[in-house]
Amino acid sequence: MYIVPIAWLYVTVMMAVAEANSPSGTLLGAVITFLLYGAGPIALVMYVMGTPARRRAIKAREAADWAVPPASDQPDTGGHAAADPVAPVRKEP
Repeated sequence: MYIVPIAWLYVTVMMAVAEANSPSGTLLGAVITFLLYGAGPIALVMYVMGTPARRRAIKAREAADWAVPPASDQPDTGGHAAADPVAPVRKEP
């Protein structure tokens, strides 16, 4: 899946190098060539290609949220004794 974007980025890097090394080219032109012909279109294509995977992840996350059992209305069913965590202080008679 990633071989075509990597190859296209390689081609655009070579285009940018050729732009920078030509007698009438500039470094700014090379950067703009790389961004407009390489990084921008590849980012857009990779985002669009990743849409189905993002949808599947969202649906799986929603399915997992629905699978969680609702909280019980019963007070404490954990099996522990219901008591104060601190013993009350007793006054001497």
